[in-house]
Amino acid sequence: MLGTMGDSLRDLMPIIIVVAFFQLVVIGEPIPNLGSILSGTVFVVLGLTFFILGLEMGLFPLGESLAYAFARKGSLFWLMAFAFALGFGTTVAEPALILVTNEAAEVAATAAMIANTPEAMKAYADGMRYTVAVSVGLAVTIGVLRIIRGWPLHYFIIAGYVLVMVMTSFAPKEIIGIAYDSGGVTTSTITVPLVTALGVGLASSIKGRNPMTDGFGLIAFASLTPMIFVMGYGMLVL
Repeated sequence: MLGTMGDSLRDLMPIIIVVAFFQLVVIGEPIPNLGSILSGTVFVVLGLTFFILGLEMGLFPLGESLAYAFARKGSLFWLMAFAFALGFGTTVAEPALILVTNEAAEVAATAAMIANTPEAMKAYADGMRYTVAVSVGLAVTIGVLRIIRGWPLHYFIIAGYVLVMVMTSFAPKEIIGIAYDSGGVTTSTITVPLVTALGVGLASSIKGRNPMTDGFGLIAFASLTPMIFVMGYGMLVL
């Protein structure tokens, strides 16, 4: 655990140095609330340490073991159902996505795009959140099917981004930035470890598949499809 904590502190050190340099040297002012910032940094280091340990001890082994189990079971339907449920469930619980959709709802209400009421803002945020969750579930399902069939990854990525560019020309300008950001916030602390473990475990358990070339790529799908679905959501509700 101490080694992991040291690694977390080392990873945070460049950020600490940059902030301290610009605050003390460039701006030339002392760091405000130094005690709170130092205690917060300690909590961040501890949080990163426990998070990494949790990934290594729980989420990665869980995802890989489930992939092996479904591969042995040989049921394509249940594997697809599990892939969709995993993508949907992890995305709904993604803290970054919840924050972004809530912020988008507040901005939309302020700009009079939706009614400035708690009910309207909640409906807008929940609609966007569940739209993204469905898109990630579909992305993981397609990615799993790609691993099983051995289809080239780049064809899907190229086709997806072509569709993104086409939809950008027709989507309301107010939704485009949110749609692009949704792809990034979707692939965060909860989604990435489980989906990655699923892909690697599935590729390792299927004869003729290489975990390095076939196991990765699910996160690329999970980053791509929210942009398409959120722009489509904007076309319907705005």
